[in-house]
Amino acid sequence: MERIKVMVNGIPGNMAVNVAKHVMNDSMFELIPYALTGPEITEAEYTLDSTVISLIHAQESEKAIAEIKEKESCFISVDYTHPSSVNSNAGFYCKHNLPFVMGTTGGDRKLLEDSVCSSSIPAVIAQNMAKQIVGFQAMMEYAAKTFPDLFKGYSLEIKESHQKGKADTSGTAKAMIGYFNELGTPFSKDDIKKERDPEVQKNIWGIPEKYLGGHGWHTYTLVSSDNTVRFVFSHNVNGRDVYAKGTLDAIAYLDKKAKDGVKGTVFTMIDVLKGA
Repeated sequence: MERIKVMVNGIPGNMAVNVAKHVMNDSMFELIPYALTGPEITEAEYTLDSTVISLIHAQESEKAIAEIKEKESCFISVDYTHPSSVNSNAGFYCKHNLPFVMGTTGGDRKLLEDSVCSSSIPAVIAQNMAKQIVGFQAMMEYAAKTFPDLFKGYSLEIKESHQKGKADTSGTAKAMIGYFNELGTPFSKDDIKKERDPEVQKNIWGIPEKYLGGHGWHTYTLVSSDNTVRFVFSHNVNGRDVYAKGTLDAIAYLDKKAKDGVKGTVFTMIDVLKGA
């Protein structure tokens, strides 16, 4: 079986490195030893196990990608960079006909999708790559469409905690707002309670110390107007492996779509789960 070539961008960021490790350890994939990186990174290389990955800075990207494409031909790009780079990176992938998996949250999401739809490539774009959480979101979407205003009159609290270095509010938490709105609970992204303080996370939330540098804890609490009924939905993830595993599934799915000649199409993790 021909291995799927993958370029993971965002190294040496934690999530990008985690995905690169999973790519290297799976016989279905082959890691291309290059990565687009951010302006704050001064190093030219990053060593992952025994593999030396060349880090490509913005001013070098046009020349570098042309040389990489000559060597590697077809490959899937994976983006775990920074929210401020989402749209510029997507434009870069579209310009150079590089099918990509966008795991980075933030940016202008409509512009992101429009960029792909007007291009000649397909992409998987998702605020969350953990398949089980995406499945939970799908159940919430079904409930919202099937039972509108089910929780009308209830108050809603959304709390999310991620590692200190996460720059933006959780994309998953923001996505859940729409479902709860349809279920009858008015709420906006500004109402989300975001925690990034390691001391609070450890001592108040009870997050294990070893995962303070990489976790995603979410709690959605609904309370009736008379305080007699309370619903709590939680999904707590320690570490990053669940996201990396989902990313590999997205890569395999997108590779097939690209080889089938699909163009200008945005896929989600729901599409990946369905395998359609």
